Amino acid sequence: METFGTWLSILNQGLPYTMIATVGGIGLTIVLSFVAGLALLSPWRWVRVISRIYVEGLRGTSEVVQLFWIFFALPVLVGFEFIPLWGGVAVLGLNHGAYGAEIVRGAVQSVPRAQYEGALALSLSPAQRMRRVILPQAVAEMIPPFNNLFIQLLKSTSILSFVFIPEITRQATEVLIPNFNPWVIQIMLLLLLYYLVMSLVITAVMRGLERLAASRLGRGAPRRGAARALAGTH
Repeated sequence: METFGTWLSILNQGLPYTMIATVGGIGLTIVLSFVAGLALLSPWRWVRVISRIYVEGLRGTSEVVQLFWIFFALPVLVGFEFIPLWGGVAVLGLNHGAYGAEIVRGAVQSVPRAQYEGALALSLSPAQRMRRVILPQAVAEMIPPFNNLFIQLLKSTSILSFVFIPEITRQATEVLIPNFNPWVIQIMLLLLLYYLVMSLVITAVMRGLERLAASRLGRGAPRRGAARALAGTH
């Protein structure tokens, strides 16, 4: 039991880094998802092209290579160096925001055409149509696939160990396993449990938001089949 307590203490030292990276990455992902996703639907071609370059560029390249670019290539190119943890948050947000953009685009396009026509009949401006009619319905459809995306982001925080950020994976592989080598299976199972618990917390929060969004629209929770169809390709 004393050994188990030591393991928990060491992993808990890395837990704040993992949580900050996760929460910060989720926040940036949400912002970039909506900006890029709505830009993909812009009536202006140049806006759509810029957004598509971002989406395909980030989705089509390795997240680890993106991390190395931020930490090793960017300082050489522009002379600016990120604080390691915030650089990690930037990479997580940029990468997952590209996937989230497709979720936003798909959810907005899934709103029935009759809703657009009704908003036009009420003489609402394009901004009013989007804010008052389209987005409230689209957001309810976005939540389940965003839940999957946020869990994927949580698991991706483990790549921050490559740039020496002492999150829980680095604590396990660099501190615990070398010092408790006969217990490697138990240590890795404990690490998996940490990620599982955090994933369940994210899921619980998102399920609550899903029910809230659905109740505000006066309907039940979105169908799981439709939600999975919007989940994208992450």
